[in-house]
Amino acid sequence: MKTVEHERAVNSTPMSRELLHPTLDEIRLENVMKALSDPVRMHMVRELSRTTGELSGASIDVPVSKATATHHYRVLRESGVIQQNYRGTAKMSKLRRSDLDALFPGFLDAALTAAVHEMARHSGCVSQG
Repeated sequence: MKTVEHERAVNSTPMSRELLHPTLDEIRLENVMKALSDPVRMHMVRELSRTTGELSGASIDVPVSKATATHHYRVLRESGVIQQNYRGTAKMSKLRRSDLDALFPGFLDAALTAAVHEMARHSGCVSQG
């Protein structure tokens, strides 16, 4: 005889590979800022900001292992910075620009601009040394 707990366990097992994302009400500025504070994650966001569509994780070159890149994508997704969906076996990512702009007007553009300046500043230090 099947129990209610068994039925819940069977019915709660995801048949699709749907990923959880925070709702607009769940997105917090401090979580977004923390997610963007890592240089690898900021690089991922900069690459995603260059398109209005989705990119696969493999299309963004990052200097970390696949497992570490997966962790970085999860941090970005759970903070509300990106939306991820499976397309076959590929996990596609898209920047949640409109959501972030609605919640924190001007923040994303300022962070992306600052990241470009930071990269140029460090590139200048390397070439002078």
